[in-house]
Amino acid sequence: MLDRLVQLVEDARTLPMSSSAVVHRGEVLEVLAQVRALLPSALAAADSLLDDREQVLEQGRAEVERLREEALAERARLVEQTCAHRQAPAEALRVLGAARAEAEVMRAEVEDYVDAKLANFEVVLGKTLAAVERGRARLSGQTEHDDLREE
Repeated sequence: MLDRLVQLVEDARTLPMSSSAVVHRGEVLEVLAQVRALLPSALAAADSLLDDREQVLEQGRAEVERLREEALAERARLVEQTCAHRQAPAEALRVLGAARAEAEVMRAEVEDYVDAKLANFEVVLGKTLAAVERGRARLSGQTEHDDLREE
């Protein structure tokens, strides 16, 4: 529409010895009326586009922030995994060493316990053996004593 107005002015007849031009009033008014009719819908569309632009920008900002937070969380998780992964073999060796040391202490304690029980059992068996020997000695002494009586 603006191009048509420009064309009307350019094609207008100029007045002699002047830079003024004579344009057809009806044609210019008709084009201006069409421009006026189009302006409200064009302005509404422009406002709508601006509103949409703001919404799109806000959604974009929100999405960027969400992605940034996810990336930071993922980075933290990966760093933690990497640190844990690097520390795992050393921790495993430490735990294994502690378990072996504890097992050695327990083995020594068990050996001491068993040795003490066997020593106690040895004493009891020694006393029992002595009692058996005394009993046999008496029996053999009685038997000899009985043999002497018979004679």
